[in-house]
Amino acid sequence: MSGFEYFSIAALLIVSGLCLSLLLFQGITGVPPLSSRSVEAADVVALLKEAGLAEHAIVYELGSGWGALVIALARAFPTARIRGIEMSPLPYWIARLRTRNLPNVSLWRGNFYDCDLTDAAGVTCYLMIQPMPKLAGFLDRMLAPGTPVVSLSFRFRDRAAAASRDTAGPLGAAALYVWPARRADAPAD
Repeated sequence: MSGFEYFSIAALLIVSGLCLSLLLFQGITGVPPLSSRSVEAADVVALLKEAGLAEHAIVYELGSGWGALVIALARAFPTARIRGIEMSPLPYWIARLRTRNLPNVSLWRGNFYDCDLTDAAGVTCYLMIQPMPKLAGFLDRMLAPGTPVVSLSFRFRDRAAAASRDTAGPLGAAALYVWPARRADAPAD
């Protein structure tokens, strides 16, 4: 075989491995690595500003994917500390590359359910409907009352949103919750 053929085979194996990695982690989490559009990220930023996010806040982006929302948050809140958490290796490394020049961003690779969010002044997420009930329980244990949580596209069904924006349309709608955001008719724990 020629050098070009070896290179072609190696490139094919690498691309196949990366694709399998995406599928594997989607199977594990139930969530594909999604990327926020700029109009969606602008809605998330607007809701956090509406919530009165403190100047030097710590904001967690749960399931930070390719880094689009982390970047928007870092630029909108330059004195805040933005912490993205992503489990899937390929989106994580792409996001690391994309945020390398943003000093207020730190990215962690892992399962956000294994992280301590007790210092959070704000939380954002762009997941799917399946993990939202489990995430609500996790946030109940982690967050101080009154912490703003903004969910993009997929709402917490058992919680009352304080505000929402749907500039991006129904699939890109963002909802702000002031945690624990219990509905009036929901039983307290």
